[in-house]
Amino acid sequence: MTAVATAPVATSTSRVRPNELWRIIRLHAVNPSVFFGIPWIILGVAWAVTMVIALIIRGAGGAGADMTEGFGYSWAVLSPQWYLVVVGVQAVAYTFSFALGFGATRRDFWLGTALMFLFVSFEMAVAIATLVQIELATDGWGIGAAMFSSLWYGQEGWLVDFYTTFALQLLVLFIGASATTVYMRWRTRGMLIVALAAVVLVLGLIAIASFTDSWVGVFTWFGSIGVVGVFTIVLGLAAFFAVAGFLVIRRATPR
Repeated sequence: MTAVATAPVATSTSRVRPNELWRIIRLHAVNPSVFFGIPWIILGVAWAVTMVIALIIRGAGGAGADMTEGFGYSWAVLSPQWYLVVVGVQAVAYTFSFALGFGATRRDFWLGTALMFLFVSFEMAVAIATLVQIELATDGWGIGAAMFSSLWYGQEGWLVDFYTTFALQLLVLFIGASATTVYMRWRTRGMLIVALAAVVLVLGLIAIASFTDSWVGVFTWFGSIGVVGVFTIVLGLAAFFAVAGFLVIRRATPR
């Protein structure tokens, strides 16, 4: 009689579960107006106000180069960014506990949330970059107004406008989300410590630049790297907050 020993078969389980990531994305999209409605309402209202201001200026006989130059400094195109910080907060604060409740891991939740942020940023970047080109092609919607083609927009083409918007959207979303993970992990004390550390860091950098007379060099360097270089730094900061948020949420306790 011969005994046959059977060795156990080694199995491996992927640490990334696509089905769970899709569930997290669907969870965030339960109320689509949060990600896809309100930001565009804010942008639409800003556009309408800009058009009214342009019509008033034209009616008062002030249209011309001065009006065009003035609109070039408008921050209206960035109006949804402040709200998107809140969206980043809500994306974690309102869904984290629920996601864990139906079996998602913290990794699933953060990766799914990051994918949602990527999609929202991509969607808005495509739309805003396209609206910039439409505004330029129609000479300010036919009345010389400029909202989308203000600041750095409209100067270096569609792709640069897309890239800068995409990077900025990701940054504000991950700032909100990562700040919420700090609160969930360490509550108010953690938020105060992080806020104080951020203030000290900013003041320290300002002090170093001031005491060493480096401001001219700083602005010259930013000018040398251009818009793409600056927003590559912005994208790097977004990645930093994304990684930091993931490391913190791994030990966060939902309440």
